[in-house]
Amino acid sequence: MDISQVIQELKKETGFQDNVGMVLVHNGVVRGRPRHGEATVTGLEVTPDEAVIEKLRRKHEQRPGIFRIVVQAEKGRFEPGEDLLFIVVAGDIRENVHPVLADLLNDIKSQAMHKTEFTAQDG
Repeated sequence: MDISQVIQELKKETGFQDNVGMVLVHNGVVRGRPRHGEATVTGLEVTPDEAVIEKLRRKHEQRPGIFRIVVQAEKGRFEPGEDLLFIVVAGDIRENVHPVLADLLNDIKSQAMHKTEFTAQDG
């Protein structure tokens, strides 16, 4: 996803100038170390549930102050440093936009992303 391009497209939408004071972006990448432990991560296999992601996106887009949400979840096998998940939340004020990004990210990670991590120990 070209984040700058997505933001430029959002700015062209009717109502953006009147309703948006903040755009927050999440760009999730593969870490070279696992969340727990010291092994070196060699890869990550990711399968997003696109239907669940879309349901969550629509749900959170209805929250107060939110103008638009764009989500792109990558599928396949990735190496450390590669992009996995993009979320763009455009809305009115920080108090509305920040919690939506955090909640949506947590919901997607817990309900719609299936991951298998490979480490140097896996051979």
